[in-house]
Amino acid sequence: MDAPRVTRSSGDHNIRCVGLLASDSSATTIPPSRHSGDRHMISGDFDSSKNPNLVTAIEKKEESLQSSSKPLKAKTTKAERRALQEAQRAAKAAFKGEGSKAVGESDRAAQGKSTKQSSEKKGGPPCASPGDTDMKAGDRSLEKDRKKDAPPPQIQFGSKSQMERARKRGVVNPTESGNGVELFQHLPQYEHRTQLSNLESKFFHNDLVHPAVLEVGLRYSTGDISGGNARCIAMLRAFQDAIRDYCTPHEKVLVRDLTSKINSYVSFFTECRPLSMSMGNAIRFVKSRIVNLPLSHSEFEAKAALCSDIDRFINEKIVLADKVIVQHAFTKVKDGDVLLTYGLSCVVEMTFLYAHELGKQFRVVVVDSRPRLEGQALLRGLVAKGLSCTYIHINAVSYIMHEVTRVLLGASAVFSDGTVYSRVGTSCVAMVAHAFRVPVLICCEAYKFHERVLLDSICSNELGDPDAIARVAGRMDVDYLKNWASEDNLKLLNLMYDATPSDYVSVIVTDYGIVPPTSVPVIVREYLREHLLF
Repeated sequence: MDAPRVTRSSGDHNIRCVGLLASDSSATTIPPSRHSGDRHMISGDFDSSKNPNLVTAIEKKEESLQSSSKPLKAKTTKAERRALQEAQRAAKAAFKGEGSKAVGESDRAAQGKSTKQSSEKKGGPPCASPGDTDMKAGDRSLEKDRKKDAPPPQIQFGSKSQMERARKRGVVNPTESGNGVELFQHLPQYEHRTQLSNLESKFFHNDLVHPAVLEVGLRYSTGDISGGNARCIAMLRAFQDAIRDYCTPHEKVLVRDLTSKINSYVSFFTECRPLSMSMGNAIRFVKSRIVNLPLSHSEFEAKAALCSDIDRFINEKIVLADKVIVQHAFTKVKDGDVLLTYGLSCVVEMTFLYAHELGKQFRVVVVDSRPRLEGQALLRGLVAKGLSCTYIHINAVSYIMHEVTRVLLGASAVFSDGTVYSRVGTSCVAMVAHAFRVPVLICCEAYKFHERVLLDSICSNELGDPDAIARVAGRMDVDYLKNWASEDNLKLLNLMYDATPSDYVSVIVTDYGIVPPTSVPVIVREYLREHLLF
């Protein structure tokens, strides 16, 4: 027989939990669910004299809940919370200050800990004292607070272990740079004189690095090879020479040993000068071709196949790609245009010369900046071919932008979010052009596209020679910053690249066609697919 339910009248609006009555009119209650709250209150208009057992059970349940419930936290004022935060910060600062002192004692403590653990294994686990438990709890709280702090920037060769690892490679002896700008200490610091002297002294005495790789690295350091395409082609040619002279050691596999050789060459190039994004993509291509070599190939066939793949990469991804970009960019040049460019870009120069050969009537404005003054080389080449040119520095770009009809710029890399990574000053020119409603065309090969996202010019950049901005070319009498390195409160910063947001770019001219910045991920996907099947 089913137990009758306690009916709820229309006036019993306060009943929140219902009990079940047994057949003998004795009351039983449903225990509260674990997922309901801490307590279930029963209130309403019912006769307690008729249900004494129900009332007694409810009172006992409330007493047990009150005894087991945790006391509420006392409310604190804003001043008390602020004082607590200040105390926690002071404790963290004191812990960090004691951390350096504890480093010297950590080695001795580690030996004692190992012997203690061995004795514990033999004699059984020891009992922890209450003092040790409190100390461990305090250390854990301080450790959690320390993990929340942002890690300090890692300085290249900032520690002795890093210095020793770099010296063991046997090519460049790095030195600590303590005169850099603090905001850019995480970047590789420029040490031209030290690297150049070490490279020259070890040029004929180093057997770990191929002579062709040493030569290219030396030219990187001196600045004889500059520009994204020129550096990438020189690196690939050096790889070809090293592969031709490579012989597989006894009891080693060509795929693994040659990959390790390429890694050592890449490490050497990085020490001479940081790699560009395009060089990184080319290195990935070479490694992928090495890994995918058929096992049935002999050593001679494998080396011939690798050299052929490198030749095809240079021809299709750089040489022919530039010609296709010139064809696409030429369609945007009209008679009477005033075209502005910044610095020196080989593909932009090829576009100007190609349009001039086909009879287009236009004028070129070359914008330049110190300390490299790359625009002067472009200006000489254009004037020698008979083009009408105007040469200005970047500080006057806003005064001539009202005459310009189009802006053509080169790029060192293009990222997935449409950000253009190019010579420092490019973003300034693009922003001024955007303010004057002048379209900005970026000419860039597809092999320079990267799947990364770049938000600023601080996290990823390259530092140039700080002495270059302290000197003025052709003015030996200008030596006001001759001894700047001896001044403790003076730092010189020579950035090589900057990031141009996609909002200031109209279109990007690539070997896949003319695309908006929002279509860069499509180009990256197609290039990677072709790269894997290349």
